[in-house]
Amino acid sequence: MFPRKLTSAFEQSLKSSILNTRSTEFEISDTGYGKDHVKILHVRREGNVHHIKEFEVNTHLKLYSKKDYLNGDNSDIIATDSQKNTVYLLAKKFGVKSPEDFALTLTRHFLSKYRHVKEAHVHVEEYPWERIQYTNAQNKEKLHNHAFLFTPVANRYCDVIHQRDLRPTIISGLKNMRVLKTTRSSFVDFVDDEYRSLPDMEDRLFSTSVSCCWEYLNITDINFDDVWSTVKEIILKNFAGDPVDGVPSPSVQNTIYLSQKDILAAIQQIAVVNIEMPNIHYYPFDMSKFPKVIQGENKEVYHPVDKPNGNIFSQLARVDVNLKSKL
Repeated sequence: MFPRKLTSAFEQSLKSSILNTRSTEFEISDTGYGKDHVKILHVRREGNVHHIKEFEVNTHLKLYSKKDYLNGDNSDIIATDSQKNTVYLLAKKFGVKSPEDFALTLTRHFLSKYRHVKEAHVHVEEYPWERIQYTNAQNKEKLHNHAFLFTPVANRYCDVIHQRDLRPTIISGLKNMRVLKTTRSSFVDFVDDEYRSLPDMEDRLFSTSVSCCWEYLNITDINFDDVWSTVKEIILKNFAGDPVDGVPSPSVQNTIYLSQKDILAAIQQIAVVNIEMPNIHYYPFDMSKFPKVIQGENKEVYHPVDKPNGNIFSQLARVDVNLKSKL
């Protein structure tokens, strides 16, 4: 049984140890605080045509002083509730364009208004709304003026990290882009030793959930929406290929590299791009145990298996580019 209270001798020893400890023996090596998961919907009305943007925003600040931690002095703290209010007020004041533009608006505000803020970091995730299409009486596709459909093909996000007197670091990305193709994927001639059980696969289903992020060299005269759409289309092109013939995928690694190379070639403002593709396996169901019901080879029915899974990652950067952050 442990004693309910410290013995007087041990208590006295503990107090003495604390009093004798010099503050120089310890250092606060990092700090930061902010507000997470601030949800906002912005509606821009142009006559009868309305435009919407729905974001989830995280704001994090670093202060020069650590007196709030060391001395309990709150005089420099911009309350997380105030940070939340700032998101709504700046959206009203300046409008909302892209996640990157809005994040830059927020970081610049925090640094310009509060001189004791050392760094502002804003993370924005966009909810994927698209305008509803319908067919009119003339059998033509029309976009609805003010009705929208939630279409989570891929989740868009960005991080803007802005230190005072330095150029902001802007990282954009997409995640949860689930893709699958039923042929033109192979995996052969890999290491064959006593640990291997996987056979060569000349033709297999290829499915993954793509995550991709990239850091900008500069943002002069850049349209963040166009860049994001271009990156997404390049990845899909290298995964799927021609609509009729497709494109061969000898490995996930090669598909990743070809996508990265095309992204850097197409968008000169991007310094580095990361892509991660976990394997989502679809194995043919074994029909051999049911010869009285099924005869012949099974190429139609598959068993989805998402765990455990392989996970393939790569970073491709321009040569001689000094990056300010790790993606």
